[in-house]
Amino acid sequence: MNRQMRYIYKRLVKGYIRNFGMVDESEFRFYFSPGRINLIGEHIDYNGGHVFPAAIEIGTYGLITKRNDSKVRAISLNFEKFGVSEGDLNNIVKQENRFWLDYIMGVAHVMKENGFDVSTGFNLVLFGNIPNSSGLSSSASIEVLTAMIISDLNNLKLEDEKGRIEISKMTQYAENHFVGVNCGIMDQFAIAMGKKDHAIFLDTATLEYEYVPFDLKDYTIVIISTNKKRALIKSKYGERRQQCEDVVKTINELGIVKCETLGELNEEHLDLIRPHLDDIHFRRARHAITENLRTIKAKKALIEGNLLEVGKLLNESHLSLRDDYEVTGLELDTIFDVASTFDGCIGARMTGAGFGGCAIAIVHQDQVDEFATYVGEKYKEIVGYECSFYLSKAGDGAYRVL
Repeated sequence: MNRQMRYIYKRLVKGYIRNFGMVDESEFRFYFSPGRINLIGEHIDYNGGHVFPAAIEIGTYGLITKRNDSKVRAISLNFEKFGVSEGDLNNIVKQENRFWLDYIMGVAHVMKENGFDVSTGFNLVLFGNIPNSSGLSSSASIEVLTAMIISDLNNLKLEDEKGRIEISKMTQYAENHFVGVNCGIMDQFAIAMGKKDHAIFLDTATLEYEYVPFDLKDYTIVIISTNKKRALIKSKYGERRQQCEDVVKTINELGIVKCETLGELNEEHLDLIRPHLDDIHFRRARHAITENLRTIKAKKALIEGNLLEVGKLLNESHLSLRDDYEVTGLELDTIFDVASTFDGCIGARMTGAGFGGCAIAIVHQDQVDEFATYVGEKYKEIVGYECSFYLSKAGDGAYRVL
């Protein structure tokens, strides 16, 4: 364990003793599950296109002890005032106002439905250093963490490549059908399958993937949180997804193009479908189609070391998300506009679902502090409150620490 992880481990042990009582330290099992950023390819994972995420080195930490019954008792040190939440693996039901425990119980439920032994209960203490409502996938981080814990406790052996892909599918299904967020596969896949110093070029239609060295040379990724709270269930995320599905249905019914997702189409198809769609649906389709193509170009540019091209594609991505998909807003657009005027920044865009959350910027490593000061001051002046800055390298997927 590195220094930070040792500090968090000790904090979790103290939290465990405070909430569950003393145990022999040999009974503890300690896990980490990362968050993720998406370099480019936004609102594409449910459109059957390509995405380009990376696991990051901040995320969710879990300390557990095994129980002799089927109960799950859990507390988050981020929300300790809410106390211990409890569920039963033999009687999993969704409950109102149970806060974040549904992410855990939903994963257990789906794993049981898929035929896995999920009989061993546990006490769990969580701590996350992913900013709340940041769009860096704190929910998927908890879900994948839960799947790894259940696999370990029940000796399911899902830690290899095949097992991690299965975990990606099951945890996505849990978020879709138990929690109620109709997300795509990208978040869970990146968190389960992350590889240190690499991004993942993922075809969300087939789940074929390629690890690409995440080498930015003299530049680094800066994560900028808007500090604006958002809730995907209540946002227009579902509306955007439905609009894209409506486009696919329309063009298939009219016989213009035969496809299952917008990710199968290219820019030539835009001219064919334009006369048959209203302005809103056409713009939604244009974003999905062009963003998929930008992601393919970004992978090629990163491999070739053409960082200026990568930055250009990030800028184009944000403009498309702003103008065609309309998922940015004042906070994210302010970060983009201000970052774009900083000489040491070669590209920036929102990342995640939007409507708040985070942006990313590619900034020269010698100018990060200057960048943070410049963007931070301008952001507060325009928006009225502060944004936050984070640095993180691409890291490994979820794993047991000890």
